[in-house]
Amino acid sequence: MPLSLTVLGTASPHPGPGHPCSGYLLRGGGAEVWVDAGTGTFAELQRHTDPRRLTAIWISHLHADHCADLLPAVYAFAFGGLTPPAPVPVYAPRDCARRLAAFFGQPDARFLTGILDFRALHDGHSVRHWNLKLTSRAVAHDTEAYGLRAECQGSVLAYSGDSGPCPALFELASGADLFLCEADIDRHRDGEQVHLTPEDAGDTARQAGVRELVVTHVGPTLTRENATARAAAAFGGPTRSAHEGDTVPL
Repeated sequence: MPLSLTVLGTASPHPGPGHPCSGYLLRGGGAEVWVDAGTGTFAELQRHTDPRRLTAIWISHLHADHCADLLPAVYAFAFGGLTPPAPVPVYAPRDCARRLAAFFGQPDARFLTGILDFRALHDGHSVRHWNLKLTSRAVAHDTEAYGLRAECQGSVLAYSGDSGPCPALFELASGADLFLCEADIDRHRDGEQVHLTPEDAGDTARQAGVRELVVTHVGPTLTRENATARAAAAFGGPTRSAHEGDTVPL
């Protein structure tokens, strides 16, 4: 199976009608990975696959617009008739399991062991599912956060997660066929480097030598169209907006 990306949601920092928060379905090499579980994305995931088919879940960081739909996933897996045949690996920052457990009033996540298998990310974490390799790098944000590089049969997808400008982004995106990159802010506030402007996204894509830039996670001070145009001007290469329901083959 060649590498492809299906957009489940792109909104920041909250969902809107028909516009869930960050989430993507990554397919390749026989694997299906839910990348970020922002608010509203579990319902969208079901438009494109049976959640019982998921090979893994990958969470960039623990802000609600990237992880809140782990909660309905738990209800679906545990009580809704969508129990997976084996516990689904969840690659996420180290506090993910504790936070989910706290929502259910439990001291730890042992009650979820039949459906989810939590595995802590770290800088340089790498794992292979079938012919899909996932590598995580710590990126610049205001909490523990990671970007992702996915490689499958010669194709490469890079995902910024939420990040300010940092060397790890260039390393993740280097030579990628597709760079899925946030453009959350119009400009940087003094001393704050936790998100990217459209120009940051385009500059990163250009310097990393990516083939195509896909702009996502556009914040409320920008429009999707304006952010994409600005990123395209800085990149100088093929640039598009991420839209819910789109599937992009690599």
